[in-house]
Amino acid sequence: MARKPYKHQKKGAGRFVQLPEWLQKTEAWATLPPGPRALYIELKRRYTGSNNGRIILSHRDAAKALNVHRNTVGPWFKELEARGFIVMVQGHCLGPSGIGKTSHWLLTELPSDDMKAPSKAFASWRQIQKPRTNPVPPRHNDCDTKGNLRVVK
Repeated sequence: MARKPYKHQKKGAGRFVQLPEWLQKTEAWATLPPGPRALYIELKRRYTGSNNGRIILSHRDAAKALNVHRNTVGPWFKELEARGFIVMVQGHCLGPSGIGKTSHWLLTELPSDDMKAPSKAFASWRQIQKPRTNPVPPRHNDCDTKGNLRVVK
């Protein structure tokens, strides 16, 4: 029996980026602004399955991929690092021949390339709660409505 014609073209449909439900339920992801989310997806798109800890993405390449200015993505990298989604394994530097070398990134949700367990540091991140304050301080019992002391007879 011959194969169905519509299944013949489905081989090798291409790569995709998976965002698990448990990652999206964390407080770190739920409160993350759209820019850092897009940057995280771009970093994860460059993950091939065996290069975690060696994911290469410069600020200029990220800006070009996300269609923003190169100075915009710097705070987004810092935000992802502060929340525990990514870790810089190797910093950027100027090589001995004068050619720049970009940073290497590690996604904390996945095991590293040397088979260390994922840290998932973003799961324990909590937003800093501001203490609640009373909007108006309570009045003293000996004060009238104008703030002057009441004369007690």
